[in-house]
Amino acid sequence: MSPDQFYRSYSPRQQASARYPNQQSMTSRAPASNTAPDGSNDILSAYRINEQPYYRPVADEIELYEAAYLVRMPMMLKGPTGCGKTRFVEYMAWKLGKPLITIACNEDMTASDLVGRFLLDANGTRWQDGPLALAARHGGICYLDEIVEARQDTTVVIHSLTDARRFLPLDKKGEVIHAHPDFQVVISYNPGYQSLMKDLKQSTKQRFGGLDFDYPQHEVEAEIVAHESGVALDLAKKLVQIAERARNLKGHGLDEGISTRMLIYAGSLIQRGVDPLAACRVALVRPITDDPDMRNALDSAVTTYL
Repeated sequence: MSPDQFYRSYSPRQQASARYPNQQSMTSRAPASNTAPDGSNDILSAYRINEQPYYRPVADEIELYEAAYLVRMPMMLKGPTGCGKTRFVEYMAWKLGKPLITIACNEDMTASDLVGRFLLDANGTRWQDGPLALAARHGGICYLDEIVEARQDTTVVIHSLTDARRFLPLDKKGEVIHAHPDFQVVISYNPGYQSLMKDLKQSTKQRFGGLDFDYPQHEVEAEIVAHESGVALDLAKKLVQIAERARNLKGHGLDEGISTRMLIYAGSLIQRGVDPLAACRVALVRPITDDPDMRNALDSAVTTYL
């Protein structure tokens, strides 16, 4: 049964009354497990990662995250685009055996998109939990990707869940969700894109522990590219050399360097029989710049290394 099917047949208000038949207040605590009230289904089963994602650790980030999760510390992942932040969260959710609900933040996102809203259907009005409320109520990891893209008046909704209170008020519904013991908030963003208009408030930052991410060292990155794309390690090392050359130009004509993700794309094209030079032009050079001189410089670097 999907989460949407579950809520059509068993609304949150019915859940609260079934768990607390004598409770008169509108405050409800989350259930003790990730199971439906009849014990037959995992409500968050659609968000569980059943196969191990490939993740190559580069330092002690796994051990630090595990320690943070033990005390349910909210975590903040900072690093350039395409360096492995999202893959790391997926890997840790799999390793810990917890469902992962990912939210791609954007400037049009509202607090209702996170916590939920009333919807109309054939039977009248029903409440639909948003992804943040769903994770808090049933015990999942809620991952807000590129959180600085969301408006600050939207992101403050996570404050009560990321301090000692660990609850989420649903003002429109007159309910308070007390976070499930397994619940955790994880956010990520690229500090390189920070500006006066796009940054986190200190009141938000100081609720999180932080892990810094960057592109891996040469040998490690080549290993990752070879594993993910299927190309030979020698070719993967050449692709990494191209990326390192481009990253040196960040701030000198390029807003951002070539990411590990882009190298995997290029390797995947090459593995499918695309000419290496053409694959690099499509996957590495054309996406990051429209400047003719910069394109020529990067094309020359591709030719040199390949």
